[in-house]
Amino acid sequence: MRGEPLSREVLVRLYIEQQLSAAEIGARLKCSTNKVHYWLARRGICIRSRSDALYARHNPNGDPFRFTQPKTLESAFLYGLGIGLYWGEGNRKNRTAVRLGNTDPKLIQTFLRFLIEVCGLEKRKIRFGLQVFSDMNPVAVLTFWSKTLGYPKAHFGKVVVTPQRGVGTYREKTKHGVLTVYVSNKKLRDLLVGQIETL
Repeated sequence: MRGEPLSREVLVRLYIEQQLSAAEIGARLKCSTNKVHYWLARRGICIRSRSDALYARHNPNGDPFRFTQPKTLESAFLYGLGIGLYWGEGNRKNRTAVRLGNTDPKLIQTFLRFLIEVCGLEKRKIRFGLQVFSDMNPVAVLTFWSKTLGYPKAHFGKVVVTPQRGVGTYREKTKHGVLTVYVSNKKLRDLLVGQIETL
């Protein structure tokens, strides 16, 4: 294959359908990576960015989510709530993941519904971070969130304990610590930020 041109059909099958990298295609066809890149460009096939290539490698079965526009009044309401929650409570500065932190279990449950029902995210892809204060029982707080959200404790990272602070209303709001929802997915993060920017 070294001196022969690479057909569009072969490149589409290997690069687009099977999501092989240029280096993997070169090894399979016994030619250089540069040659694969050359023929991808000649055949009009868009070369993946580094982040897209990493995304494809970590998600060989395709996107782990399927974002759909709302088709019912109920799903439109959930869509609006989810986008609003991410706009107000999410960490949009993180460019590689969706992150949203809050102390309110109902708010967190609503955002999880949005991720699963509107974004089509698989439940197993969701992880949590938990911050508690030094006067709290970390095990009891973790158990509370695990039961309330219906996720096993394996979905939670190490509990972060910080010095006690605040009294009155603030302490009441944080009696279960601060929970952060994590979804390590750049495409989903970009999609949600894009939805906000169109508003």
